[in-house]
Amino acid sequence: MSLWVFGYGSLLWNPGFEVAEDAHASLPDYHRSFCMRSIHHRGSVETPGLVLALDEQPGAICEGVVLRAAPGTEDATLAYLRERELVSAAYIEKVLPVDLRDGRRVEAVTYVIDADHVQYCGGMPLEEQAQIIAHAVGGRGPNTEYLFNTAAHLDELGIPDAELHWLRDRVRQLVDHGLA
Repeated sequence: MSLWVFGYGSLLWNPGFEVAEDAHASLPDYHRSFCMRSIHHRGSVETPGLVLALDEQPGAICEGVVLRAAPGTEDATLAYLRERELVSAAYIEKVLPVDLRDGRRVEAVTYVIDADHVQYCGGMPLEEQAQIIAHAVGGRGPNTEYLFNTAAHLDELGIPDAELHWLRDRVRQLVDHGLA
């Protein structure tokens, strides 16, 4: 059986597993946002960064990609993703229906934020998000790199995200003016 994974953030540019097929996809009732404090990958316990998560929001649609793991790698891929995404238990692994641009609907492993988790920070003003992202650094590098890579890949895929692009422009301004 095929293993599909929905990517909306770093999975767009760093899936970390062998991908047999990818396609544009939409996930209903979720919104991509910097609503998770990162204490491992893009920040620390002392100075948390922010990473993207899927925040449940009825009526919303998150555009991203769906990635099909190479045949024979499904178990290893799932083990890898669980180690990567469930490091602090702020994400919940769900299998959700996603709609592909070509008309197919598939069930995909999707990592959504646990709104009851201590790392959840939904509803934070964009300027506050920009200030955090401009300064935070974690085990996988600067928080800015995560933002800039994700924005660039959304652009390459033709996926609009007004909030993320505002953050990219504001963080770049902070960095360029030595305010980060």
